[in-house]
Amino acid sequence: MGRGKIEIKKIENRTNRQVTFSKRRNGIMKKAQELTVLCDAKVSLIMISCTNKLYQYLSPGADIKKMYDEYQKIMGVDLWATHYEKMQEHEQQLLEINGMLRREINRRMGGDLDDLSFRDLCGLEEEMDGALEVIRSQRQSNLQIVKMQVHKIKTQTGTTRKKVKNLEERHGNLLMDLEADSEAPHFGPWLTMNQGGYDNDAAMQMTAIAANIYALSRHTCHLNLAPEARV
Repeated sequence: MGRGKIEIKKIENRTNRQVTFSKRRNGIMKKAQELTVLCDAKVSLIMISCTNKLYQYLSPGADIKKMYDEYQKIMGVDLWATHYEKMQEHEQQLLEINGMLRREINRRMGGDLDDLSFRDLCGLEEEMDGALEVIRSQRQSNLQIVKMQVHKIKTQTGTTRKKVKNLEERHGNLLMDLEADSEAPHFGPWLTMNQGGYDNDAAMQMTAIAANIYALSRHTCHLNLAPEARV
């Protein structure tokens, strides 16, 4: 049973439309390639899908600019003339806008006011007053942001200093405890020789205390430098 004839009209379903485009795009690309090989023709093919994706085919060894030049020569048309005219019109519009902005800036600086009427002068004064209000509002907003940042930095610095002070107090207390414990009788076996050597339990306890104090000293020195670095 043969396939039914497809009615040539826009496919409303977006997915089906994209699938059909992909299939037929591959077919027309293949035909363009075959035409180039079989007939030694220069083929330039450009396609833009409904999703704004560009697909193109150009015969091997062909130059797109030369092909457009040959087309203009054969057809007797100038493809770039209209585009050039539009560019000139756009340039003229930009020049007029630039001139107007320059005049407004000059008038706000106090120049070129002789040809202005009283109403124009009043309008210029209102514009300048409005601009000043915007500047003052922006300046006030920036000052508030700076104050908040300074307050945040001061708060963080104060908190860090409190932590450093607490660590220094703990450090001092540990040093005092270590000095007191070193004079206690139960450390005597560690400090003096026994019959079998040192007291292992006491030595391990003193080693652990010394390691904790050393680590705390390193951490305290680091925190002492931190507030200066942050400020």
